[in-house]
Amino acid sequence: MKHLPDPLEFESSRKLQKLQVVCVADCDGRTRRQDFDRLSALAEMFPRVRFIGMVRGRAPKETRGIEWFAWLPRNASPEVAQKAVAAAFASLELEAQTKAAQEDLQRTENEMEELHRIGVALSATHDADAVLDLILRKCREITSADAGSIYLVEETRPEGQPNGEGQCKLRFKLSQNDSISLPKRELVMPISEKSIAGYVALHGDPIHIRDAYRILRSSPYQFNKQFDREFKYRTRSLLTLPMKNAKAEVLGVMQLINCKRDFRVKLTRPEMVARQVVPFGTRAMQLALSLASQAAVSYENSTLYQDIERLFEGFVQAAVTAIEQRDPATSGHSHRVSGMTCGLAEAVDRIPTGSYADVRFTREQMKEIRYAALLHDFGKVAVREEVLVKAKKLYPGQLGVVQTRFDYACKELEARYEKRKLDLAMRLGPERAAPEIEKLDRELRSQLEELEDANQFVLRANEPTVLPEGNFERLIEIGRQAFEDPRGAKGYLLTPEEIRFLSIPQGSLDDTERLQIESHVVHSFNFLMQIPWTREIRGIPAIARAHHEKLNGTGYPYQLKSDQIPLQAKIMTVCDMFDALAASDRPYKRAVSPDKALQILEMSVREKELDPVLFQLFVDAKIYDLLHRSN
Repeated sequence: MKHLPDPLEFESSRKLQKLQVVCVADCDGRTRRQDFDRLSALAEMFPRVRFIGMVRGRAPKETRGIEWFAWLPRNASPEVAQKAVAAAFASLELEAQTKAAQEDLQRTENEMEELHRIGVALSATHDADAVLDLILRKCREITSADAGSIYLVEETRPEGQPNGEGQCKLRFKLSQNDSISLPKRELVMPISEKSIAGYVALHGDPIHIRDAYRILRSSPYQFNKQFDREFKYRTRSLLTLPMKNAKAEVLGVMQLINCKRDFRVKLTRPEMVARQVVPFGTRAMQLALSLASQAAVSYENSTLYQDIERLFEGFVQAAVTAIEQRDPATSGHSHRVSGMTCGLAEAVDRIPTGSYADVRFTREQMKEIRYAALLHDFGKVAVREEVLVKAKKLYPGQLGVVQTRFDYACKELEARYEKRKLDLAMRLGPERAAPEIEKLDRELRSQLEELEDANQFVLRANEPTVLPEGNFERLIEIGRQAFEDPRGAKGYLLTPEEIRFLSIPQGSLDDTERLQIESHVVHSFNFLMQIPWTREIRGIPAIARAHHEKLNGTGYPYQLKSDQIPLQAKIMTVCDMFDALAASDRPYKRAVSPDKALQILEMSVREKELDPVLFQLFVDAKIYDLLHRSN
């Protein structure tokens, strides 16, 4: 081995690390061990060294960890040696290109992965403000921007002209800054080419500025230094991007401020700005532009989602109004039940022990519960109104006919007795007929009193209360009492149908009418099943369908038992029953006190109709107070 420098001589040299070194060594079988040691040390210190050995005969077996690029015969011509050296340098260059390509590929993969994560996060967020905050933060991270802002394009229309031609303005919606603390504020400004954001909003092209304080005076836009003066900040590099949707419409403008060498550094002093802030790179601009477009689409989707939610909320409120207009006596019932049901569901969500310790309701499930409670009685719109608002056992028209019949029977009785008295007076004369006439007057008064007593009994029987035993026979007796109608035909005080209605033992509805009222649950379910609910709230129809079911299977309309009833429906049942008892008076019943209503619910618990855990939680958490606060 000849003319080989000692590797230790290069130990302090930085140049050797940067050079593409090719070491040509004379080697043969008699090469000394210390010479190999020097080569091995050089190979370990500088991995980019390419070793070309020249040997007489065969290459030596001893390599001591050295990776030889090529072996040449000792008598190789200069041309062969030059080609070997050129090949070694080409190998180094190819290695450098390969490494650069791998690094670029890895960087691209990392960027694509980050963009994918951002896309997933955006698709999972329906809150428009949260979307904007997330997209600005991620865009700043990926471009190493110290600060950033988002402006939204808004169209305002003249008051009273919702369909008139509007005027577009820019709303300063959001700002972020790692170096200074900013107050939360929104400003509305006209769109003008004089501002950088306005220019981008109008033309839809990105603008990159290396130094905001050195914009040419001939430029149509200028940088407003007011922010920097107010907050003692120094804006240098600026990247302003349009946020375009799929139709290439500009929905907003994203502005990135001060690209930093190190994203973690805070620009607290002017010298930090001078040392850290650089212009935004081409790659950063491409990524930011792509992200801005993604932001526009995500923001548009989130606002559309919120518009749909507001639309559906309006539909729900309209449906509740339709229910209450059909039955004004239950006005406010749906909202009260909804409030109490959500309150009880939240209480269940907080239980740390017991049978519901593992139950947790998500935000979407709480929305599902609220909508189910608001719409649980919507099927009443399909029930005949006269049945829905029936306050007494007889319909008002029926009672009017009965009263007219009693009045006519009284008049007919009076007329009959007057005729008898007139016959007596004409036959016997006034003086002789006087005692008989007085007797007839007493009989008439007695019979009129009996008719009035029967009439009052009918009025009492018409009230939706529980009748004493034996009173049904009295109704039959009254129904047998006859009178002569104006045509001379025999009429009766009560018809068989009227007797049947007045004989209803409890409430104001007969079996047929009660089935009609109970059918509102089926109508509600069929109606709700027609709505294409999203996956998160598709349980609304099943919850509403079961709000009159009882744990022991005595409820309606399907006689479901405990394990067949959704928990949300069990929660609603407690609240619905309490409101039906304790709410304001209804035509067919008087409201009871909250304490009395709780006693009735407790009785239902003992009869295994209501869930005892939910009832106790309803009492302990004083959920029923929501009823009184809403009245």
